[in-house]
Amino acid sequence: MSLSGLTFDKLLIVGVLAVFLLGPDRLPVYASKLAQLVKSVKNMANGAKERMRSEMGPEFDEVEWQKLDPRQYDPRRIIRDALLDPPSGGATAVTPAAMATAGAVAAGLPSRGPAPRSVPLAAGEVAPYDSEAT
Repeated sequence: MSLSGLTFDKLLIVGVLAVFLLGPDRLPVYASKLAQLVKSVKNMANGAKERMRSEMGPEFDEVEWQKLDPRQYDPRRIIRDALLDPPSGGATAVTPAAMATAGAVAAGLPSRGPAPRSVPLAAGEVAPYDSEAT
């Protein structure tokens, strides 16, 4: 059983610490308060879910909620996939120079021509570094 790094061993340690810190007299009271808190949070979540279902109607069950999970989005992957997808229809491939020119034109800036080509470094050569730019 592992819930975001919370293992049975860790729960056991927390339980033993609670017994020592709270003592046998106060432990049942705090355990019942914790149970009430968990029940109220669960009821609030279910209430919110039922309210969404009543407001959205039958479309609520048709929504694929896993696709809407923001944790699945990786901006680098999305951009890489968009740039590497083959063009559809009669479109031509877009080069980085064309993208730079199109971006400058869209921003109302004058075009600076094609982007400079990158040159691989020789073995042992240090990459240029601008200390004022960082």
